Amino acid sequence: MQLQQLRYFVAVADTRHFTRAAQREHVAQPSLSQQIRALERELGAELFHRARGHISLTDAGAALLPMARRVLADTETARREVQEVAQLRRGRVRLGAPPSLCASLVPDVLRAFRDRYPGVDLVVHEDGSQDLVRVLAEGELDLALIITPLAGQGPVLSTFELLREELVVVSPLDEPAPVRRSRIRVEDLRGRPLAMFRRGYDLRELTVAACREAGFEPVFGVEGGEMDAVLGFVRAGLGLAVVPSMVAARSGLRVTRFAPPGLHRTISVAHRGDISPTRAARELQHILTERLTTTGG
Repeated sequence: MQLQQLRYFVAVADTRHFTRAAQREHVAQPSLSQQIRALERELGAELFHRARGHISLTDAGAALLPMARRVLADTETARREVQEVAQLRRGRVRLGAPPSLCASLVPDVLRAFRDRYPGVDLVVHEDGSQDLVRVLAEGELDLALIITPLAGQGPVLSTFELLREELVVVSPLDEPAPVRRSRIRVEDLRGRPLAMFRRGYDLRELTVAACREAGFEPVFGVEGGEMDAVLGFVRAGLGLAVVPSMVAARSGLRVTRFAPPGLHRTISVAHRGDISPTRAARELQHILTERLTTTGG
């Protein structure tokens, strides 16, 4: 029994006509008829009642039809899966991420992906969550790491929470600690100059919101920077900064944690809800899940 014979059998069963079935399968009608006959001989039963102008399934044909459809469907699924695996020898995956993650975990994740799939090109788009969501919705990204929940109503996305990351305060090593205690409170930032990120930066919004919830407006000693710039401003003594703990651990600055309940942000991976991710994107998401769910606190 050959797959081609099953395809021809299903085509005749669908069209109830040998000539139309041959046209659908792009094969000469005599060849299709010969293959159907060969299948019937192998099975030892006729599959169709052949009356002039009328083709119908025999009992044997009716019994075979659902199984033939299932075999062909499974074969097509297997073909697609194998092709997708083969495509990981080449191709492209586009990842969006906030600058804070590009400066911490993303390089390690991309290195792990490259080690597994060296032929797949990696494209990284660095931006804040709101901008990443827009670019994702426009189809310019396959996956994006975003801070959730998002403010306002965004496009329909499929999101998966990866980790809840602690935020901490960084200050210069050669200056006194920002507080005498081992932990700092958000209230302790009142009146203290802060090295502040540019507008649209997730960490800017989180810091300002925390200060306002504590009943004061933050003071900006300097503002408008990306992650590397803000850490440089702190080293220069221009202000304190609230940054993710993963970034702080690599900064070479003094790290002071917030008193309980602390300050945190939730990182999720997102893709468009109306489009299934490519195999390469699914593999990258798998590596992200492996790495990021074991990090943070």
